[in-house]
Amino acid sequence: MTAHHVRPSALVALREPRSPAAEAYRTLRTNIQFSSLDNPVRTLLATSTAPDEGKSTTLANLGVIMAQAEQRVILVDCDLRRPSLHTLFGLPNEDGLTNMILAEDAAAPLQECGVPGLRLLTSGPLPPRPADILGSQRMGSVIERLRGVADMVLFDTPPVIAVTDAAVLATRVDGVLLVFQAGKTSRERARRTREILEKVKANIIGVVLNGAELDQGYGYYG
Repeated sequence: MTAHHVRPSALVALREPRSPAAEAYRTLRTNIQFSSLDNPVRTLLATSTAPDEGKSTTLANLGVIMAQAEQRVILVDCDLRRPSLHTLFGLPNEDGLTNMILAEDAAAPLQECGVPGLRLLTSGPLPPRPADILGSQRMGSVIERLRGVADMVLFDTPPVIAVTDAAVLATRVDGVLLVFQAGKTSRERARRTREILEKVKANIIGVVLNGAELDQGYGYYG
């Protein structure tokens, strides 16, 4: 395994496992598990209304918390415009999702994240038309392959309003998690995001509000 440096500043689930924020991620994990007992969520997409709402950090922390509960988790960076998951975990991004899609039978270039049970599929080289890739038949087969080797597959996508990527992928996963930033996400953008996703019949299973002031300091809650 190659040496790497996890950026602990962003990964509160690793840095401060007893903090209110880490506890809130555990609650989120439990809520996701209970959100659909009849149809368990095995593939989950996280998106937001705009960049910098904490979407990638939220998904990375959720992945850590799920892996700590002895689940096999794969994080997939489907933000083929501004990928950031590899940076959060201090990993290279030479090979990733786009390599898998270009070479249909290629082995999934999954990387260990320094957390037992958690692996990352980075974006790989950025393509000219991301939405076409995420909507392709090959992407469908990649999702099925990843689903076959994990208990939970978590997909990071660009913001819904900016580009169509998230809406295209939302139809292919079991559930969608919306990530909003307290004091930053406007109600109008949140409403539009929801409308776009409901139009493609996405299964929105919850909303995460980042940076909400709670009595015990900073926390995140679903």
